[in-house]
Amino acid sequence: MSGTPNSERIGRADLSAEQQVALEALLFRLADDEFVHAERLTEWQIYAPTLESDLAIANIAQDEFGHARLWYDLLKRLGYTEPECLWERDPTEWTHSLLVERPFGDGDWADAVLRGYLYDVAERIRLEAVADTSYAPLADRVGKVLEEENYHREHAVNWLERLTADDDGRGRVQDALDELFPYALSLFHPGPREEDIVEFGFRTEPVAEMRTQWLETVSPFLESLDLTVPEPDEVERPDERGRDGTHTDAWTELYDEFTATYHELEFETPATLRATEE
Repeated sequence: MSGTPNSERIGRADLSAEQQVALEALLFRLADDEFVHAERLTEWQIYAPTLESDLAIANIAQDEFGHARLWYDLLKRLGYTEPECLWERDPTEWTHSLLVERPFGDGDWADAVLRGYLYDVAERIRLEAVADTSYAPLADRVGKVLEEENYHREHAVNWLERLTADDDGRGRVQDALDELFPYALSLFHPGPREEDIVEFGFRTEPVAEMRTQWLETVSPFLESLDLTVPEPDEVERPDERGRDGTHTDAWTELYDEFTATYHELEFETPATLRATEE
């Protein structure tokens, strides 16, 4: 499906049960990646190497939370509640990539910058593949997200060029690349309903083609910085896949952290009921 004219796009009322299941799988992947990526980025606030970069990383995290909200909102229109999307959802039901859940290297700005670049290039490719989606409410939101993601990618590119300008910085970026690359490949692991997502036109490119585009973008750029990009077929990949609900131990810890306040304050109980009980 090379493109979907507006007149051929469908809305919520037009979805069959099978189409809705496929659409939900796609939306959860989009939303989960953005939300978890943003959660990790907040760990860098006040710790970035310059005031400018500190403000930038805070803005990027805020943007990513906003993008996640856009996708979760579409899921809410399909019948989900916010707690079902976020706070009360079992951690094994999340389908984000392993890259975004991975803890940062201790104080390693090269890790944050490189991770942002690998993720943001993949996100651009993925968003371009849903720009011509057959689902009208999704198509209406892609442009805004793409525009903001361009800024995120430019920030990462500028910092990578800066960090690799000397041997010490280039060595730190290389170490980060060797560590992160196997996890970055999980961005393109086929998740549930992958064939249906493409068949129904919700995304116009399969993950295999997006992976090729990603490699053809990131490899030449990183090599131009005198970095050695691992061979995808030769790296040792983690047993977990992310998209299928399997995650590293780091995810369980992060999940417990960002859901703790919700459960401690009993947000699942309506405020009026709490007041009555008290």
